[in-house]
Amino acid sequence: MLTAPGRVMNPRAASEQLVAAALEFIADRPARVVDVGTGSGALAIAIASAAPQAVLWATDTSRDAVCVARANVRRHGLAHRISVYHGDLLAPVPIAVDLVVANLPYLPAAEAARFEDLAAEPGHAVFASGDGLEPYRRLLSVLPGRLRANGAVAIQLHRRVLIATRDELPRLRADAEAVQRASVSGSRPQVATVAA
Repeated sequence: MLTAPGRVMNPRAASEQLVAAALEFIADRPARVVDVGTGSGALAIAIASAAPQAVLWATDTSRDAVCVARANVRRHGLAHRISVYHGDLLAPVPIAVDLVVANLPYLPAAEAARFEDLAAEPGHAVFASGDGLEPYRRLLSVLPGRLRANGAVAIQLHRRVLIATRDELPRLRADAEAVQRASVSGSRPQVATVAA
């Protein structure tokens, strides 16, 4: 996997949980999947490699990430099934989809100094303003019109994977808020669909 240290976030082992959740949802059926905030393209590539009937879009607001992801997709011979676009969230995706996976920034920018292990990563890929959840709030607000009737979303938040169908999006937002609050206070959140 090609990387661009300091410009594109390096894939983390915790993201394997997100891939596993996506593959469990897709099973062996055809599916339209979007990897939002793709970074190096690692999630999209892992999903496409293990789910041969899936067609994927990978989006990112970072032009560096888009260049690295495109190179990695070509390197893995998946350019016929993964389209990589520069754009915000689902804006570049032309149709309703079955599944959205996302590992967006969620750490509060004001607390960046606490995360020395992330100092070499690009700030825009890790930190967000306010309490950090705004990227996920924006994603969840657009999903009702972008997921197919039985579609779902899987997000990574504080090394957990939260999953919800289109009808469960309000519950997912509440779960994400609970996980975020608990991470600040150090307590364990009580949420229904979190995979540790």
